[in-house]
Amino acid sequence: MQDADNDFYERVDAHINLSNSHIEAAGGRGKASASMMYATARFNAWLSASNWQSSEKLAEAREETIEYFIAEYRKMLELNLNDYIQNFETYMKPSKDST
Repeated sequence: MQDADNDFYERVDAHINLSNSHIEAAGGRGKASASMMYATARFNAWLSASNWQSSEKLAEAREETIEYFIAEYRKMLELNLNDYIQNFETYMKPSKDST
């Protein structure tokens, strides 16, 4: 990320580590991922609401806010998927028998 501050990736790793710690108890990676995604949506809804003085103003900005977060998530997901595509063998260490 170009505009990331010095602690950006440290916070990212902390969130990932927390989600990873919930995988077994949640019953799988998908459930842990769903919880993390919901938490991100909830936090971003709170963040967006905190910028306004009324629900009416928040409602007026609703579609613009949604489009902003969707576009940002898409960019981040594309960046990370491309990274995994380019580094699949290093990151995933697939066995020779799994192909």
